[in-house]
Amino acid sequence: MQKFLPTTKQEMRERGWDVCDIVFITADAYCDHPSFGVALLSRLLEDEGYKVGIIAQPDWKKNDDFLVLGKPKLFFGVTAGNLDSMLNIYTSNMNLRRQDKYAPGGAAGNRPKLPTIVYSNKVRELFPGTPVVIGGIEASLRRLAHYDFWSDKVKRSILFDSKADLLIYGMAERPILEVAKRLKAGQKVEGFDDIRGTVIARKDISFLDDYTLLPSFDETAKDKHKFLEAFDLYSRELDPFNARPVVQKTDTRFCVQLPPALPLSTQEMDRIYGMKFIRKCHPKYEKFAGVPALTTVETSIISHRGCAASCSFCTLSLHQGRVIQSRSPESIVKEAQEIASKNGFKGVISDVGGPTANMYMAVCSTGNKCSKADCLWPEVCSNFKIDFSKQIKMLSGVRNIKGIKKVSIQSGMRYDLLILPAARDFFVELCRHYVSGQLKVAPEHVSDKVLRLMHKPPFETYEKFIKAYEELNKKLDKKQYLVQYFITAHPGCDLDDALALARFTKNMGYTPEQLQDFIPLPMTRSSVMYYTGIDPDTGKVLYVAKKKSERARQRQLVQHKGHQGAELT
Repeated sequence: MQKFLPTTKQEMRERGWDVCDIVFITADAYCDHPSFGVALLSRLLEDEGYKVGIIAQPDWKKNDDFLVLGKPKLFFGVTAGNLDSMLNIYTSNMNLRRQDKYAPGGAAGNRPKLPTIVYSNKVRELFPGTPVVIGGIEASLRRLAHYDFWSDKVKRSILFDSKADLLIYGMAERPILEVAKRLKAGQKVEGFDDIRGTVIARKDISFLDDYTLLPSFDETAKDKHKFLEAFDLYSRELDPFNARPVVQKTDTRFCVQLPPALPLSTQEMDRIYGMKFIRKCHPKYEKFAGVPALTTVETSIISHRGCAASCSFCTLSLHQGRVIQSRSPESIVKEAQEIASKNGFKGVISDVGGPTANMYMAVCSTGNKCSKADCLWPEVCSNFKIDFSKQIKMLSGVRNIKGIKKVSIQSGMRYDLLILPAARDFFVELCRHYVSGQLKVAPEHVSDKVLRLMHKPPFETYEKFIKAYEELNKKLDKKQYLVQYFITAHPGCDLDDALALARFTKNMGYTPEQLQDFIPLPMTRSSVMYYTGIDPDTGKVLYVAKKKSERARQRQLVQHKGHQGAELT
């Protein structure tokens, strides 16, 4: 019978262990599900023969929770979890959130601000000399000098404040296996100067032959044009096939970002997602009625990772990369069969998808030798190829498994891909079988001026999609709707643009619920616009709504509140 990984000494003893090789410390509750990064990496390391333990949501004000598994043989892995802690704790208006979906029972207050820093420093204090490796979305998006919205300051790489030995950015499978292998072989972490997908701090960079030198942290913190220059330079070094190391002087040392890890092959993806997971939260959370974040993904299946688009406000291409890495249909069907065979399964697969559901098996016809940073903007690149018949066949295989009554796709869709001629059959099958009343799409705005800054398609593309969606559902005799995601107060968006969005939603006959006040996430293009007030593409000055009153006004307009009706006519 599959067991949860140890979280206590007693659970270690039950496995016959005296010591762990690796201990992960995470700000999320422990859920043994492939959607949770720590569970995925832990199972992979376990599959490689390592003894892995997990400390989940420790009380950072006390030592005992960090001592619970003792000192690992190899290293501590520290992460803030599946979501950036500042997003988890605060709303866009700096109010405390009432719920933490990654905590037992959804209770707030179980994680500190920037746990990557807090936990790492605690480990350094309690276990001096033991290597500390940080990773996850929080570390990944703070790997170089970055603008921090919550403090309104430019901050240095989180590697320095955490006092960690190594930072893994992006998807961590390849780097973490290499780190574990070298430490097991007796190598010293101080000498890890060539592991792809990592960031290191060094006083001497003579080991580098060719690299991109960014303006220093001190320069970027004092000069917004230097900050913009640094963004432009590191943005050119994100392609795993041709990127060079990136170097940034930080105080008396150099922050060195080594080239990204190479994408996983289909066979490697199959192996990772084919590992055995319990797909439940740890039993100790049962008294809290579980972990809310698990509920929505418990019967979901990850079919691929990566996003070929580079939307200005989004972190996906920065973290998962733009190369699509897909599992084989056979692997996905096998996972669906395992889910369907479990006790308590109610017949519904809640999702089969990835960051963008309709990029499954997408490839670049140049063999990833194209220099474009965005395959879908300003229009879909002619080299970006998707054989939608493969996704149709894969989904049909899942849908026809005994015991499965319904397969939904809850992941968001790129509407510009759905209206491609090559996607016609897939679009029909999607609406016929896999939309559970509502299809999620993200037009983000209606103003072409704002959409250009967002690196999203022009609004007429979305209008074409709406018409096609309505006509298709009418033909299928289905009443299905759209869940539309919009962003207010994005850099460059003024009151006239907000009014245009408000008129659109009013004409659609509803007040949008999926409305997000813009949050400038670290290292994104949009955060650069927000901080500098400059459009990185043109160098022109932008209007940026920074005051709470300005941001609130835009939201109120779009939600049809606090305005005169004549404004929207």
